[in-house]
Amino acid sequence: MLYTVKELSDLAKVTVKTLHHYHRIGLLLPHSVSDAGYRLYGEKELERLQQILFYRELDFPLKQIKKLLDGEPERLSILSSQKQLLQSNISRMERLIQTIDESIRCTEKGVRMDKDKMFIGFQSEQEWKEALSQQNEYLKEKYGYDLIEERSIDVDAMNESAREAKHFMEGMAHALQEGIKFDDPKVEHLITQHIASLNNQGHITTAKDFAAQARFFLQDEFHRNMLEAQQTGLSYYLCVAAEDFAAKHQ
Repeated sequence: MLYTVKELSDLAKVTVKTLHHYHRIGLLLPHSVSDAGYRLYGEKELERLQQILFYRELDFPLKQIKKLLDGEPERLSILSSQKQLLQSNISRMERLIQTIDESIRCTEKGVRMDKDKMFIGFQSEQEWKEALSQQNEYLKEKYGYDLIEERSIDVDAMNESAREAKHFMEGMAHALQEGIKFDDPKVEHLITQHIASLNNQGHITTAKDFAAQARFFLQDEFHRNMLEAQQTGLSYYLCVAAEDFAAKHQ
């Protein structure tokens, strides 16, 4: 059975304008065009439109959807992948609802919400992959290391790790701004807390390991620029502080 643009529009609950746009950019081509010039769509086009709309529900851009579908993967493979993405979104929404409920309870009671619970659910696995994509492409190209493939992303753990890393880097940047020496007890305390946190997260890190990482951040242009964008001189300050700390804690 073949469907006109209007019939497909009514069936899929999308506008005729949307279908015309999908045709224009090569995302959804009609099965054929009638002698009268009407675009006609068959079963395969219906299936492709369903797949497009699933990806749109997941906020995929049209260019990326076209690239994914033009690779001609099996329909079952696409649907399975989309199901996993949707389930991930459902889990995230459930976490966000829990956060909202907790916020409501605290507001009703007139108490402050635990800051560690305020941001639960605000980032999904897909969002983390997107956030890491630029760094990942750089690491793959220069060092042959796939940051995303080499690790499974635990969203809650990543959120906690990111919060702690942000707190540490902000503390180091503030110390640099205030003119605090790299070997000051305040700086050593920041590094001690940071290393302890890394170990608590399962990233077994010694003072020597941390110094080596800081040296890598200084020598590698991509990571050095990330730190320098936060605070001029931060990459150098961090490296010197980390190496001094390691020398004292051998």
